[in-house]
Amino acid sequence: MNAIDKNMAKTAFTPFEPWVWQVPEHFNIGVACTDVHLGKPSEQRLAMIVEDDQRGTSEITFGQLAERTSQFAQLLHNLKVNAGDRVLIRLPNSLDYPIAFLGAMKRGAISVPTSTLLTAEEVLYLAKDSGAAVLVTDKAMWKDLHHQLQGCQNLKHVLLTGEGELLEVAGLQVRDLAQTLDAIGSWGPAHRTRADDPAYLVYTSGTTGYPKGVLHAHRALIGRQPAARYWFDFAEDGDRIMHSGKFNWTYVLGTGLMDPLALGKTVIVFEGKNDANTWPRLIAKHNATIFIGVPTIYRQVIQKSTFSKADVPSLRHCMSAGEHLSDEVLQQWRERFGMDIYEAVGMSEFSYYLCQTKARPIRPGSAGFPQPGHDIRLLDPETLKPVKAGQEGMICVPETDPGLFLEYWNLPEETDKLRHDGWFFTGDYARYDEDGYIWFLGRKDDIIKSFGYRVSPYEIERVFKSHPAVADCASVAEEIEKDKVLVVAYVILQAGATASPDELAAFGREHLAAYKAPKTVYLAKDFPRTKNGKILRRDIKPEIATARSSR
Repeated sequence: MNAIDKNMAKTAFTPFEPWVWQVPEHFNIGVACTDVHLGKPSEQRLAMIVEDDQRGTSEITFGQLAERTSQFAQLLHNLKVNAGDRVLIRLPNSLDYPIAFLGAMKRGAISVPTSTLLTAEEVLYLAKDSGAAVLVTDKAMWKDLHHQLQGCQNLKHVLLTGEGELLEVAGLQVRDLAQTLDAIGSWGPAHRTRADDPAYLVYTSGTTGYPKGVLHAHRALIGRQPAARYWFDFAEDGDRIMHSGKFNWTYVLGTGLMDPLALGKTVIVFEGKNDANTWPRLIAKHNATIFIGVPTIYRQVIQKSTFSKADVPSLRHCMSAGEHLSDEVLQQWRERFGMDIYEAVGMSEFSYYLCQTKARPIRPGSAGFPQPGHDIRLLDPETLKPVKAGQEGMICVPETDPGLFLEYWNLPEETDKLRHDGWFFTGDYARYDEDGYIWFLGRKDDIIKSFGYRVSPYEIERVFKSHPAVADCASVAEEIEKDKVLVVAYVILQAGATASPDELAAFGREHLAAYKAPKTVYLAKDFPRTKNGKILRRDIKPEIATARSSR
């Protein structure tokens, strides 16, 4: 028994059951999310409901989804799209998204989900980098995109959804997706992929300034089974999952599409302009039992709506990821809705692998525990030896974990750089406490080194977000002169709130150790963010501030 296991054994909590991976030789995500339900009671159950503020409500059963994805796979076959070819998907939340995403994988092709927020130039880069043979997008987006794609060498086919014109482009075959699928009356079996075959390719921010492709195998769905069991709180039957995110994000592709569909659960998503009232209203309308969002969504519901548990009687489980949930929001949610919010930590290369569960009490600020099956270790990257409880170590994943990605697309040197003696180096650091809870510290680059101390920005942000006037916070290092680095904080105030930078700086000194308390507090209107809304700490500079505290 290693040091971590001994620490966990000391707790008074019920230990997790041993996990045994069952990874078959052949496995296909598209089949596992659709065809597996044929001939079962779940075949007639709703697989997905889409609420669109312009087009209204649309829905599809598991039986219909199985048929439509098979038609999509057959269409790719007819277009001579082969196993391993890439299918670039740029769609809003819609029923067409799972049809394309899962249908491409049933063909054995590689799905490439992308954000609708990307510019035409960015889409062109992804099309070229992935070598996509097919683009699936809607006609409204195609209007702004089509003139950019001329000369994209590998791209041969464009499949358009929604309403609008079929704008032609020289060298590309442009088709209406719905009409083309309707004309397909028969189809062959799904491609017999192996569990290790590539399934989908997601892009994340790269160190070179260009997005970096992260290639996942079909076994990735199996790798998320511990999360489906321990982070979710699925009932035997009838769960409905309301997700506030967009399908292009890895977080949503897993929790809002693949995981629930594989288990026969109904997914509800939204497309359009939303506010704090949107999510409780839709939860109530569709009797959702599980709600999944990011901390910002929970904070908005608490601060900008009057909804409470009485308004959403069906809701029984809440989940959050993407950034840390503040203690204040968790407490306010408990008081208003009478339930906890269970957090998880993940990454593009490994989905979500740390989480809080109902099996053990939540410790605010802690990421909970590694899920059973994921033999997560905190290692000294120099010696590859485990660190002791209380010490900082890099989160490392065995290369044998089925949830781990295959490789960085066309970047073998980047892949090799993070693989060491059977371990994948995540680059994220954390520490265990004496009871086995894990405390996430973030990336090495995020950790602030000031006057010989190492300070986690997440700890500072957690404290500042507990201030009633603070809507959001980001803590970074500020080098004021050579070899002199200060801990500073940037704060966004609640709408209508008044708090001076000096007042907030005093709050930090009151609640944080002297070496952690920000020496300067800046007010800002917003932070630099990724397309998915994550804060870009490296781009936060004094230039974005509207006011600052006195030193």
